[in-house]
Amino acid sequence: MAKKKSTILFKCNKCGYTHPRWLGKCPDCGEWNSLIECITNDGSINSPFQNSTTEKIKPIPLSAVDPLSGARLITGIKELDGVLGGGATKRSAILIGGEPGIGKSTLLLQAASSIAQQHKGKILYISGEESASQIRNRADRLQISANNIEILCTTKLEDIEDALNAINPLFTIVDSIQTVFSPEAGLVPGTINQLKYCGNELIGWVKERDAVLCMTAHVTKEGVLAGPKSLEHMVDTVISFERNDDEVRFLRASKNRFGSVDELGIFSMTETGLHPIEDPSSLFLVQREDGIPSGAAIVPVFEGSRVFLVEIQALTVPAKASLSRVYSDKIDSARVSRVAAVLEKRIGVRFSDQDIYINVAGGVRLTESAIDAALACALYSARTDTPLPEKIVLVGELSLAGEIRPVNRLKQRVKAACSLGFTKVLGPTDKEVTTDKTFVPVTNIKSLIQKITMLH
Repeated sequence: MAKKKSTILFKCNKCGYTHPRWLGKCPDCGEWNSLIECITNDGSINSPFQNSTTEKIKPIPLSAVDPLSGARLITGIKELDGVLGGGATKRSAILIGGEPGIGKSTLLLQAASSIAQQHKGKILYISGEESASQIRNRADRLQISANNIEILCTTKLEDIEDALNAINPLFTIVDSIQTVFSPEAGLVPGTINQLKYCGNELIGWVKERDAVLCMTAHVTKEGVLAGPKSLEHMVDTVISFERNDDEVRFLRASKNRFGSVDELGIFSMTETGLHPIEDPSSLFLVQREDGIPSGAAIVPVFEGSRVFLVEIQALTVPAKASLSRVYSDKIDSARVSRVAAVLEKRIGVRFSDQDIYINVAGGVRLTESAIDAALACALYSARTDTPLPEKIVLVGELSLAGEIRPVNRLKQRVKAACSLGFTKVLGPTDKEVTTDKTFVPVTNIKSLIQKITMLH
């Protein structure tokens, strides 16, 4: 490989004029103290950024850093902004993964149109999978404005670099990063080397400008990022786009350097695109006319700053083999086994000869410990074939000793349950909610089962 030749130049940060020596006044635009020391790479064959000039980085005092330099770019889509932590941070790279057809391109095209209208900046949409006419047809179908959106249909990194330098967009979309190719990274496109090389070059470009880079990525059959898994440490935010059996989409961040990873964005897919669901509190509740069946329990869960009421469904059947199994993909199977073991030890209900099936209505994945009490009651209801009382909500963490332990933000959970018409909330003792007439405190799993029996 040829060795890079670097030289020092002084570049005016106002007009771009370069000079081999520092000058107090720019000869071209007349600006004083505007020449900054830079490094130029002359004709390096190892980089698509031919003859590029970058500012020479020097350490500065932390107290001199402008806190507003990390200002956010509001996309105008409330659910997306919430998952990003209040908008996309400038000079950041975002990676969005999801299965084909889930709506990644639709979401980003809607965000691009909103940003172009709000911020009056240029948007560059780079597509390596679809033609320009396909993207225009999608924009027409979504009934969104295409003003200030530039389309580049290519897979060559060098063409992308030329367009970035010429347009200097505020928001750049690469759909998808797996299609971007450079001869410098090998002869085969889509390899790990290609992804790392092309991703690093694009991220390096956005880090030097007040812009945002958003890249889409495909996932494997298991639902995890495929090749772009190697890009997760390079980007600032990693977002997964998921769906349930209905036309509902979930947006969740697994990595976010500029915000929380606990927020959940929920969209409904319609003919006119993705629409945020403003009040999803009751989205995951099953509407029935003939009462609640056995094995179903309602629990209020926190996703970021919002409360959702979710139905946990349990089913127990005699094991078909000598070894019982747990089938659960929305709740960790180890948690299900642990709760079943506590019930068997503290209540005397046998699960060791049963196959256990657990489902969560709506397809949302539950991870917090506050679901233990509802999961235990769903298992007890399924095993005894006794439906739980209607209009009750269960919340609490279950210890191995059978205790119902406190959970965070119990008051907000009780308030959310009451607002949706539930008459009783059973949970751990808490001073903030003991005066609420709808709240029934419980101390252990035995008292929880007893009070449920009394409410029948």
